[in-house]
Amino acid sequence: MIGIRNSLFCLLLLSSAAPAVAKIEAWRLDPVHTRVLFRVDHAGFSQALGVFPDVSGELHFDPDDWSGARLDVTVPLASLQIGDDSWRDKLLSGTWLDADAAATARFRSTRVQSAGDGQATVIGELTLKGHTREISLDVRLNKLARNPLTFRRTAGFSATASLDRRDFGMAEWPNVVGQRVQLEIQAEAVRYTPSPDQERDDADP
Repeated sequence: MIGIRNSLFCLLLLSSAAPAVAKIEAWRLDPVHTRVLFRVDHAGFSQALGVFPDVSGELHFDPDDWSGARLDVTVPLASLQIGDDSWRDKLLSGTWLDADAAATARFRSTRVQSAGDGQATVIGELTLKGHTREISLDVRLNKLARNPLTFRRTAGFSATASLDRRDFGMAEWPNVVGQRVQLEIQAEAVRYTPSPDQERDDADP
């Protein structure tokens, strides 16, 4: 009897000492509430702004442990909005984004470094105009809760990044267009409901 009790006690100790298993969940970007904005210097006069509103992608992460997070995002370049049709056509031409030859930009994360307090650096590969380069996103989790309108578990993020356009085959007009391009991303992601159990869980506050 004593031996059985000792065995049970050891099992309890081992189970309590076992590390918690990360609960990585799947989320889809909400295209209605996800935007990629870029800004680039225009000959020192102003910061030219453009927006890509048609963004799709998936996120896999555990809100309590970002180390295993994965992000895969696609941006159709033809969705570009810049406020002027002729300038938009120039940006989509072969000199710049070359949307006819490579219709999308794609970012795939390779690793994530937690910065604490709902923040992280997401490092990954951006493929644009046939060139793939590593960039880093500084990401902040704004809120994770049930959406009061859709009743779906929703995560909201803000992110920033910077890239050199020359790394992606766009070196023209250096005296007019700045070489550094600043990115700002606002995104919302909705958790999957692949099973009835998770669908019921999504209905919880």
